[in-house]
Amino acid sequence: MNTLSAEKRDMQIKAKKLRREGFVTGNVFGKNMEGSMPLKIEKKEAERILRTCNKGSQLKLTVDGETMPVLLKEIDYNPMKHEIVEMDFQALVKGEKVHSVAEVVLLNHDKVKSGVVELLLEEISYEALPENLVEKVEIDLTGKQAGDTIRVADLPIATTEGIHLKTNPEETVVQVTEVHNEVPEDEETETEEE
Repeated sequence: MNTLSAEKRDMQIKAKKLRREGFVTGNVFGKNMEGSMPLKIEKKEAERILRTCNKGSQLKLTVDGETMPVLLKEIDYNPMKHEIVEMDFQALVKGEKVHSVAEVVLLNHDKVKSGVVELLLEEISYEALPENLVEKVEIDLTGKQAGDTIRVADLPIATTEGIHLKTNPEETVVQVTEVHNEVPEDEETETEEE
């Protein structure tokens, strides 16, 4: 499990100033905590962790020498600069269910028989105990063709014991649609003449 180091944030210092100094702001909250704990994370440390983790990932958060298991709940980016500005975490408690999301990852695009793959749902929402958390759901596209659809109910996460889906099981995750080519001009004239 990945470990992220952070420090408690002094609320007297504005977030904008911290960001200019190379920090990402954040919060950690949880059932056994009084309120939330504001954090500051070195930007390089945040970027390092996001190379392997994303929203819904479980990791260890070390704050001023104390380590706790957490769930990465939110990641906010500055849309103009494409930089991380905020990360929020939920402290995990053994035996307590948490709401999370699993990222949908498509595999083997090059092995689709025919059609264009459309990803309609990027993440699946669910509730589970910390030991049952899932970071991603992989979908193998090998052999898929125009007309094929994959619903949430078709995925292993829908039948995994200990996971309660929040996303509608009938919702379409992926569909493969037909490629519509333009009709050549000579065929168009033949159709008009008939």
